[in-house]
Parts: sequence; C-alpha cells; structure tokens
Amino acid sequence: MKTTAWGSQGLEAGIEGLGAMGMSAFYGARDDEESAATLHRALDLGVSLIDTAEMYGPFLNEQLIGRTIGDRTDEYAIATKTGVEITDDGERRGPNGSPEYLRTALERSLRHLGRDTIDLYYIHRVDPNVPIEETFGAMGEFVAEGKVKYLGISEAAPETIRRAHATHPLTAVQTEYSLFERSPEVNGVLDTTRELGIAFVAYSPLGRGLLTGAIASADQLDADDFRRSNPRWSDDNLEANLAVVRGIRSIAEAKGVTPGQLALAWVLHQEGVVAIPGTKRRTYLEENVAAADIELTADDLASLDEIAPVGVAAGERYPEAGMKAVNL
Repeated sequence: MKTTAWGSQGLEAGIEGLGAMGMSAFYGARDDEESAATLHRALDLGVSLIDTAEMYGPFLNEQLIGRTIGDRTDEYAIATKTGVEITDDGERRGPNGSPEYLRTALERSLRHLGRDTIDLYYIHRVDPNVPIEETFGAMGEFVAEGKVKYLGISEAAPETIRRAHATHPLTAVQTEYSLFERSPEVNGVLDTTRELGIAFVAYSPLGRGLLTGAIASADQLDADDFRRSNPRWSDDNLEANLAVVRGIRSIAEAKGVTPGQLALAWVLHQEGVVAIPGTKRRTYLEENVAAADIELTADDLASLDEIAPVGVAAGERYPEAGMKAVNL
C-alpha cells in the first residue's frame, strides 16, 4: 500500500490505517487470537497505522495492541485517543479535557501500549466545559516532552479545529465519513482541514458495515452489538438504507469489486482524506486493503453521487445522546 502524508506536520503512513475498536468493544464477541493475527497481517500488507482509544474496552484494545505487536512496535504508528474520562477501574464518565486528566490518561495509555511515545494522540470528544486552548496547551506539552509526536482531534466543529490548531498544530481531524455520512462536505469540516493542511481521517468509511451489503438485518448482529441501538439500523430506516446499498452494488458488480470496496475506494478518492476501516478479521482486512488500488472514473464518481448524495442515509448516525457530543 502506498504511503502518504497524513497532514503537513510530518506523519507518514499508508493511505489506509486499521481501526481496531471492534476487536475489543461495541461490535459483539471478541476473538483476541484472530485480532492479533489481523494486526500482524495489516503490517505485512503495508497498513502501518493502528487506531485505538482508551475507552475501547475500556483499556482492552490498547492492552491487546500492546501485547500483540511486541518487537514490531517500531514498525507501527499508533494513534490513540483520550478526553472521555475513564476511571482506573473502567467506569466511563463524561468528556474531560482538563490538563490533569489528560496527563493521567497519557501515562496510562503509554503503559497499556508498552511504548515510550504515542505517534498520534487525539482528543476523542471535545469537552464543552474546558477551553480548547487549555486542552491543547496541555497536549502541546506532551509533544515537547517527547511522549507524543503528533496531535489530533475527533468530531470537532470548524471553529474548534481552528482554535486547537492555533494553540498547537494539528496533524489529523477524525470524523465519520462515508457514502452514508457526507456531512463534513457541507458543515465546513473538510474545507477547514484542506485549508489548514490537516489530514481528514475518515472513520466508519463502510457505514458501520451497512455499505458492505453483507448484513441485511439487525438480527444478524450479536445481542450486545451497539449497532442494534443505532438509528440507521432500526426497522424504520434499514430498508431505505439497504436500497441505497443495492444501487452501490450495481456499480460495484460492473467493476468486478464488492460494494464495500467501492464505498471505501470512494472515500480514498476524496482530496486530503485517509481512512481507518475497522475489522477484526484478516479476510475483511485483505478486502479493504485491495480497495486502495481501485481506480474510479469521473463517471463512477458521478454515479455514486447520484445514488448516495449528501443526506441520503435514513436516520442519524448515533442515538440522541451521541449526536450531542459531535461537531462541538
């Protein structure tokens, strides 16, 4: 896989990273053995950045990565996230962007990952009660100390991105982006990252699995899979969303690729965008990596715009409480 610049601050990695969240949280049963094999296979295929967060588990995902990569640690770039407070015993609390909490979380993540330095350190969600300048002032100190190389922010509004970047240069802004979630094209986030030379990191580029066409009913999901509570998977919205997927499938079949590969290729064709498709299976990893080599013509892109325009998805991307924590 080709390497590209993630933003303008010096980080380089494959055009696709690997989202590791589902290996340990939110997407049903864990299989640590297969997840570990997937992490190693990712590096063999040139996927050199692994994306995690302290709240995935909590802590289980960072710990899995830390014990898995072992003596290959210098071959990976690791991105992790903080800013949603987690107690040492795993209790999840609200957003916390205070310097005191960030220091505690950083030291804990370094310990769990078995590293001296985190390559890319994000604020996972913006704390509305702490000025973003205070948060990123503390984060900048971590960089000065050599404990963090690059900084990022997730699910932030354009003005917040600008204020954070003015406090300490940002390498990446991570936001959900896919053929089902094109709001960054109209809410100013993509324009802002392009203007400031910040990488736009698309998470859930496969629409949390909907765009693969492999799942036709929420009944196929594990009982504890959080997608069962996601509005786009509800009975009221799912059929409308699957109709869009059928249109995507028609283009994919004509090109000899899967719907998921086509959807991921579309994301990777957007200016200034890299992606972190998530999986805990080697087979899906290999399918996703192959999508990076798919060429889309102007006609392909126009057809996808027609099938999946901005706002096409039925239902919000998170339940009500989750929507209140994004684009702040």
